[in-house]
Amino acid sequence: MKAHLCARCGALNRIGDAPPGSAPVCGKCKADLDVSGEPRPVTGAQLDAAVRNSPVPVLADFWAPWCGPCRTAAPIFADLGRKKAGGLLVVKVNSDEEQEVSARLGIRAIPTFVLFLGGQEIARHSGVMPAGEMERWVAGHART
Repeated sequence: MKAHLCARCGALNRIGDAPPGSAPVCGKCKADLDVSGEPRPVTGAQLDAAVRNSPVPVLADFWAPWCGPCRTAAPIFADLGRKKAGGLLVVKVNSDEEQEVSARLGIRAIPTFVLFLGGQEIARHSGVMPAGEMERWVAGHART
């Protein structure tokens, strides 16, 4: 089973293997579903729903637009999302806009990467990681 967030409505979509020549659509809004693995911006409520309902690990990047290290980490994070498309759900939480969820999760520095599996936080890392290190960190905790 794979999981993707709809870029249009934010719904979590669980999909199996699509028949050749067919493109998946969102089960909620019926828009074409982007299965590239590109990180999706989410609200606190969308993060909670994804963590609670995702059949695959969820990796959240807590960041802010003014943060230099966050901008450095963004392409590394996006590349990991594309590499693990469907098997790892990657989301971005703007900590300036989503202060409630950031406070509830105890985010004290950005960027902070939080890995969830089975509805629970299983790992956290603050600061930029090189691509290979980030991939090993996720794989070591979530067995992706």
